[in-house]
Amino acid sequence: MATYLIIKFKNMKIILSFFFILAFTIVNAQEQNLQWLDLMLSNYEYPYKVEHITLKTQQQELQMGYMNVASKTPNGKTIMLLHGKNFNGAYFKNTIATLTAEGYRVIVPDQIGFGTSSKPNYYHYTFQQLATNTKTLLDSLKIAKTSVLGHSMGGMLATRFALMYPDVTEKLILENPIGLEDWKLKVPYQTVDWWYQSELKKKPEDIKAYQLKNYYDNQWKPEYDVWVNLLAGWTLNSDYPTIAWNAALTYDMIFTQPVVYEFKNITCPTLLIIGTRDRTALGKPLVSEEVRKTMGLYNELGKLTQQLIPNSKLVEIPNIGHLPHIESFDNFIKPLKAFLAN
Repeated sequence: MATYLIIKFKNMKIILSFFFILAFTIVNAQEQNLQWLDLMLSNYEYPYKVEHITLKTQQQELQMGYMNVASKTPNGKTIMLLHGKNFNGAYFKNTIATLTAEGYRVIVPDQIGFGTSSKPNYYHYTFQQLATNTKTLLDSLKIAKTSVLGHSMGGMLATRFALMYPDVTEKLILENPIGLEDWKLKVPYQTVDWWYQSELKKKPEDIKAYQLKNYYDNQWKPEYDVWVNLLAGWTLNSDYPTIAWNAALTYDMIFTQPVVYEFKNITCPTLLIIGTRDRTALGKPLVSEEVRKTMGLYNELGKLTQQLIPNSKLVEIPNIGHLPHIESFDNFIKPLKAFLAN
């Protein structure tokens, strides 16, 4: 009996060792497949040509990247797409292609601190400042009116832009925007230094695990890898602390500058496109399980927000998470085209 147990124990050690080596090999392979990315993604190919405008802001000159995609059959209308916090303009590739085919001119900026734009060592991030930067870009392109679509953090920015520039904003589209609730009421405040340390600790597997759980309900597809790698590739850069610092500053901006109280002041026609499975909310790990269950309930928040915004329409996409234009493109683009056409 003793001999049997010893053999069984040795076999178990061999099996465990095998799985440990396998797991290490998979993680290592993922890291080896990652592309080292520079601070402004100049070694990453965007789906369309990227141009830059120089912004003179906060006593420095910064570069703001953007895609300006014309239609071959222009209808005279423009739409601007504003990216989320964990993304840049590249993830709107299919949206750009479809909208330009419909005749729209499509403008897709990377905000300061993101994508192909500058990552300053110091910057006072506010949604008002980002909206001002974005208006400067439109002015440089001589665009007087545009529809504005914002996804995730871009939804908060799009809301602020519409409030600041109602004469410029023809229509507003909010795709699973964050900021539909005031997290300060539930989540204890954390300093910028805390967010910075949290960002510094992130590894590629952490980034994927977050997106898997929060964006895709643990249902991963290979085409999602690119959006993980665009963040994870930066972690290989010796200048990653600069990325982490800008990320920390924008976390503070999101947390301390809610737009939910001003939805009632939006004057343009507005469309909410909401994937109802989404549970994204800032600060979930900082609260109890009981409180966590009350946060990021987009199946409820979409309806509540539609009631707050005058002249608004809600389109819910069942069983879809935080990224309808990635996870369920057809269900996203159909109501968007219909709204823009009316």
